[in-house]
Amino acid sequence: MRIVIQRVSHASVTIEGKVKSKIGKGYLILLGIESSDTEEDIDWLVKKVIGLRVFDDENGVMNLPITEVDGEIIVVSQFTLMASYKKGNRPSWIRAAKHEISIPLYETFCTRLSEALGKPVGTGEFGADMKVELLNDGPVTICMDTHNKE
Repeated sequence: MRIVIQRVSHASVTIEGKVKSKIGKGYLILLGIESSDTEEDIDWLVKKVIGLRVFDDENGVMNLPITEVDGEIIVVSQFTLMASYKKGNRPSWIRAAKHEISIPLYETFCTRLSEALGKPVGTGEFGADMKVELLNDGPVTICMDTHNKE
């Protein structure tokens, strides 16, 4: 699994002109899933995301996790994160998991992240053409890959 976490002042996902999810301060997370990913990868990512200390404390130092700032999260499925671009200029999506693997893992990731956060997590819609808006705060953008944990 590969994620891109962006610390945001606000973010939203719109599908066919209707807002599906909207948050204030928190994270917009783009999630890419490949065929070899498992629930073990989900558990590792959830722990990392919830424990990530990138919100300012009283001294203006990035020292607080999302749970201490009453932050919110939106998770958007993003198969293009699995792009292979080594040959030529047209990306290959061969590493991206098929729907029968990726949809259950996406839903499980969102559920476990919501449980760890202690509130609902906003989502996009798997396979939909989504318009994602955000105001990146910082900017703070962090990439994580469960196949590169060290």
